[in-house]
Amino acid sequence: MQYQLSSYIPRAAHYNLQKLFSERNFEIKIKKSRKTRHGDYRKLQQGRHRITINDDLNKYRFLITLIHEIAHYDTCVRFGSTVKPHGSEWKTTYQHLMLPFLKPEIFPDQLLGLLARHFINPKASTDSDQLLSMALRGYDRPNGKITIFEIAEGTKFKASNGKTYLKGPKRRTRFKCTELESGRVYLFSAIAEIELL
Repeated sequence: MQYQLSSYIPRAAHYNLQKLFSERNFEIKIKKSRKTRHGDYRKLQQGRHRITINDDLNKYRFLITLIHEIAHYDTCVRFGSTVKPHGSEWKTTYQHLMLPFLKPEIFPDQLLGLLARHFINPKASTDSDQLLSMALRGYDRPNGKITIFEIAEGTKFKASNGKTYLKGPKRRTRFKCTELESGRVYLFSAIAEIELL
């Protein structure tokens, strides 16, 4: 396994990952945290492939993200770049790659049931699965932030863009929140990290 990854993933996953790496040809780069994504896959010029993963992910989210991006690589190599990024080809590939990792030696019991449910029909991001995302968040390093889901309706908070909002009612999967300065209403994911005022 690539030496720089060993400290980012559960020890029990090393052997399975080494096997995946030995059968594929891509480079991996560890990046500083990006707000819009946990990882990324790109096909580069001259047949090269690159996967990037954020350096601030806990070991379980890091492993899930890495397999997610390897599934993009496999899908591109097998089907070309004309298929949908998170279409049926990618979903099937992702499920197949993840299966050997869904073991109690690798993931805690609390996550295994949620992961099994998630992989029946995997989404483009684990953040789209609120129960799984909240459970994974429990393994993050403390950062002093909480999620919108954790605060009561009518609470004021500051978002990552620096603006202040008032939490409103839930609308399907998101919360309607009013920006205090403009009075405009915005929809926030339940797992959006915020700071209480």
